Amino acid sequence: MTDANGKHGGEIEMIGALLRDSYGISGKITALPGEHDLNYCIEAEDGARFLLKLHAPAEAEDLEMQIAVLDHLARAAPQLPISRPLADRSGATAIAAELRGKRTARLLTWLTGSVWAKSPTRGRQSVVTLGRLLGEMDRSLESFSHPGAKRSYAWDIGRAGMHLENLIFISDADKREVVGTILERFANEVLPRLQRCPRQVIHNDANDYNVLLDETGAASGLLDFGDMVETWRVIEIAVAGAYALIGTEDPVDTIARLAGAYHSVNPISEIEAELIFDLTCTRYAVSICMAAKQIRDNPENTYLLVSQEDVWRELQRLWRENRSLAIARIRDACGFDPIPHGTRIERWLERNAHHFARIFKPSIVRPKVLALDLTAAGPDAYTWASLDATGAARLIEERAEQAGADFAIGLYGEDRNIYKSDAYQTPTAGQRRTIHLGIDLFGRAQQPVHAPFAGTATFIYDDAVEFGFGPTVLLEHRTNDGDVFWTLYGHLSRESIIELSVGQEIGKGEAFCTLGEASENGNWSPHLHFQIVTDHLGLGAQMHGVGVRDQWQVWRAISPDPSVVFGFSKPASVVVARDKDFLVRERHRRIGRSLSIAYSATPLKIVGGEGAYLIDEEGTRWLDMVNNVCHVGHCHPRVVKAAQAQIGKLNTNSRYLHDSLVEYSRRLASLFPDPLNVCFFVNSGSEANDLAIRLARAYTRNHDIITVDHAYHGHLSSLIDVSPYKFDGKGGEGRPRHVRVAEMPDLYRGRFRYGDADAGRKYAEDVRNQVAALAVEGRRPALFFSEGILGTGGQLTLPDNYLKDAYTHVRAAGGLCLADEVQVGFGRVGRHMWAHELQGVVPDIVTMGKPIGNGHPMAAVVTTEAIAASFANGMEYFNTFGGNPVSAEIGLAVLDVIRDERLMHHCRVVGDRLMDGVRALAARHEIIGDVRGHGLFNGVELVRDRETLEPAAAELDFVIAEMKRKHRVLLSSEGPHHNVLKVKPPAPFSTEDCDRFLGALDETLSRLPAR
Repeated sequence: MTDANGKHGGEIEMIGALLRDSYGISGKITALPGEHDLNYCIEAEDGARFLLKLHAPAEAEDLEMQIAVLDHLARAAPQLPISRPLADRSGATAIAAELRGKRTARLLTWLTGSVWAKSPTRGRQSVVTLGRLLGEMDRSLESFSHPGAKRSYAWDIGRAGMHLENLIFISDADKREVVGTILERFANEVLPRLQRCPRQVIHNDANDYNVLLDETGAASGLLDFGDMVETWRVIEIAVAGAYALIGTEDPVDTIARLAGAYHSVNPISEIEAELIFDLTCTRYAVSICMAAKQIRDNPENTYLLVSQEDVWRELQRLWRENRSLAIARIRDACGFDPIPHGTRIERWLERNAHHFARIFKPSIVRPKVLALDLTAAGPDAYTWASLDATGAARLIEERAEQAGADFAIGLYGEDRNIYKSDAYQTPTAGQRRTIHLGIDLFGRAQQPVHAPFAGTATFIYDDAVEFGFGPTVLLEHRTNDGDVFWTLYGHLSRESIIELSVGQEIGKGEAFCTLGEASENGNWSPHLHFQIVTDHLGLGAQMHGVGVRDQWQVWRAISPDPSVVFGFSKPASVVVARDKDFLVRERHRRIGRSLSIAYSATPLKIVGGEGAYLIDEEGTRWLDMVNNVCHVGHCHPRVVKAAQAQIGKLNTNSRYLHDSLVEYSRRLASLFPDPLNVCFFVNSGSEANDLAIRLARAYTRNHDIITVDHAYHGHLSSLIDVSPYKFDGKGGEGRPRHVRVAEMPDLYRGRFRYGDADAGRKYAEDVRNQVAALAVEGRRPALFFSEGILGTGGQLTLPDNYLKDAYTHVRAAGGLCLADEVQVGFGRVGRHMWAHELQGVVPDIVTMGKPIGNGHPMAAVVTTEAIAASFANGMEYFNTFGGNPVSAEIGLAVLDVIRDERLMHHCRVVGDRLMDGVRALAARHEIIGDVRGHGLFNGVELVRDRETLEPAAAELDFVIAEMKRKHRVLLSSEGPHHNVLKVKPPAPFSTEDCDRFLGALDETLSRLPAR
């Protein structure tokens, strides 16, 4: 027998003897952590693994219960992934042992997997499989009982009321108030209902260190049955949920998924489903109370202080959730109606529809309505967003008149992207409310609003905020069966609600309010937002008028379709878009598979963008930190307006005279020093670089190209030839004969590194070497290609004087020098408009693309008059779409925004903040090896060892995946070793966005799995 830890040699020999004598096993013994018990991993000579537990002597009754429950489950549920007791030679599953006192030894089967807390694969699948595991186990435990389980146990949250006396030990007043409220609610509301629920023995401690996950993220084991207790069954779900939700994006979604999975194999009652949220909060409250008492008794326990910070953080997240909504979501996950009486109310509305009065008079028996499309993907999405309230009202009136409609409506269930304020943000990061829960009836200010049926004014509120409801009224109604519901009327006039009072009876057909002006109704076009409400979630007249797409089944139960009230056929049904699986399948069928999909395991369906954010089909906003194409921000209004205005007038080729082309060429050339003053316009960076090669060859009469190792300059065949990133990569055919590759000037892991003041000259020597190699063969270079910061090389900044010396060597041999600004141009580097200016050089040719049109396909080449003249050799150059009027106007708008919004300065300020922030993180995360870049074009290189510089590519994959999954931040990797985090967001990326990124990166790096 050997001890893998090299410690406790005498004890290991004793354990080895025990295993040989009692179980006939020999092998390697590794000590494992344990609070009371001694635990060992046994790896037998045949490779089999076992767990040996030596139980503390004072736990006799608890141990008997653990032995009994594992024996029971071995018979009742042999399929469950829990440790199985193994018998010794005599058939006993527990034997006496002498080690650090008298103990009881048990040998158990070994469970494989990573503990939940440290598993990099945990996710929704983990929650669902854990719920099923617990449900199957508890179903098997219904017939189990043991005297040891009938105990008064502080960790039984069914006895949470006993902790009220510990509130005095919580020093923080806010924390004490929250915990006290939860415990009082437990005693007064939860416990009376809990007593109507089934009781049994439960595991009671499915925490994040007692649950194992396999490599797919599925629950593969449940450990430690030492906290078992006979209590109410539903507590099992609450305890597990309290741990499963830690660090998740949406804690209620986690609890709901867990409950739904449990219910799928072990059905629970509606009462149990409704108690899960409160019981989960109670678990946290009990933990805080117990810790407060322990800290009072042992104030030096710093570990407890730190761990309780996490408990309080998670409880605060739950506390911010709307309790009624959380309960509805859990009910829905378990297959119950989200609102118990919701279906009955819908049926009542349908049965009585022919009795309702019209909301707008005079009554129109069959009104013709114009349904407006206000979705993010609608044809007028930009138009609506760009109009003020007056303009929108005018457009709506014109559209209704053109359609011959009696009035215009906004649809129920519509997924909209017009709700911009923070009020539409949910407690879940990045998640917004976007699904419209009512019907909008557009009219004129002061137009009377009539009650469709009798009711009582229950809530009256003036939501006097930008894009809020404005003056709002909720009328309460009661069906013949006694079910209560409400109708909500938003965007009213302030004068009309002043005349109303709470408790006032409103008769059927009575005009009880009027529509408000934009100045008082939340700054919307005059209209009525009408909504049916089956549960106002405790919000009263501040009830939400917009729901969350992910929660649509719940929200449609809270606010069902009100179309039945209006006497016209339903204008909208539940929004159902093509799901991602369908789109992926069709994409694979219709589009070449060499075009990859970002985040292929969990792809995004993007339907909109704004500033530094992309917006998916659910309205979720993703912080975009990789899209330098939309340089001035996604869908910048001035750029969109310029495109719309020009394409509505003319779009043709550049053979005709047009002011825009000449003005744009003048503006663009003015950003360069002489002699760079002649422009060519094309449609992409690849086209620009291809044209640059043609220009250089025409001017020099030479053919060969010198490029920098691992560079990428475009997808055309001519550019694959000069891109080592491609021709030396997978599927590449190697370096063509006419291309020479210069050493990549990498100051972090190259031959010459940071601190070498002469590194630029030394790296440039290899450019001279390539020139010399051509000369040996009787050839000279036509062109030297380089970026000002090497993108695919790993966001590498160039050493001082590198380009200056390299240009000298190339020009001495008759070649030209090109600055590829396709990625880094237009002020992104912060201190200059162009990245090559960081090196103090003037190129012969400059190519631009990507940011030049903010996502519109356009690009440019700027060069000297002499080079341009050499190209005018009789072979006309013409590009059908290059320099068209629409592209020119878009280009002008981009330049205007860069100038007027001082985006170059902004890139410098925010970029410096970002770089300083990441360098500060490097002080506590050794995996950060290098931080480099200028402005908002940066690279963060991750290494496993700062001495050997071993690339941390797998760790970077984890960071990118987790930043997306947990923080809704989109990132990507770069560099020859795929270990560089590239950062190049749209230029409007703000200081708040920067701080969000830094906080998310810090948190993610703190959770890197141990290797």
